[in-house]
Amino acid sequence: MAAADTPSATTLRRRDLCSRGIRLARKMRSDVADLLDIYVERQGLDASISVAAVEGVPAAAAEHWSEQTGTQRLLDNLAAYRAFRTLLAQMLEEQREQLGDADAALGRALAAVLLQVSAFAYHLEELLELESRGPPGDEGDGPPAPPRLSLFEQKLRGLGVLRELAQWAVRSVRDLRQLARPGPGAGSAPGLAEGQ
Repeated sequence: MAAADTPSATTLRRRDLCSRGIRLARKMRSDVADLLDIYVERQGLDASISVAAVEGVPAAAAEHWSEQTGTQRLLDNLAAYRAFRTLLAQMLEEQREQLGDADAALGRALAAVLLQVSAFAYHLEELLELESRGPPGDEGDGPPAPPRLSLFEQKLRGLGVLRELAQWAVRSVRDLRQLARPGPGAGSAPGLAEGQ
């Protein structure tokens, strides 16, 4: 009888992966906040400037968040972080073209966040495999190459990417907390007790 109350190895593994994912997402959120400060300062932007949604990046806000299954949440997160990986790589390339090694601090901060995004995407793939659902293929994922933008437009797009990435880091913590909750079907069905 006691064995029936003992969490399965899969449940324990899910909780462990979710806990580590939450720590990764929190660290990423902190580093993105620091990067935003550096980016705004070095690019000569006003921190309060409004930026339109960035093409190719899904919005972190979800209308029916409480109705999503754990797998849907993981798939949404994975798609977003794959898009961010591409966008951050483009930003890093543009920054190198514009400034060369003149602003090494910004380049290092961008590269560090890009590594975190890549690691987090891999972590999400591990969780999807645990949910008996392999991650979707990476071919064709991510935004298409952006149209040629002016220098100012590139700066604004970069600001928009970083702001949305910060929002995704917050959402990822919420999604992983939800997935880690004990209960039947935590990873495959929306919880009935989700008060949203």
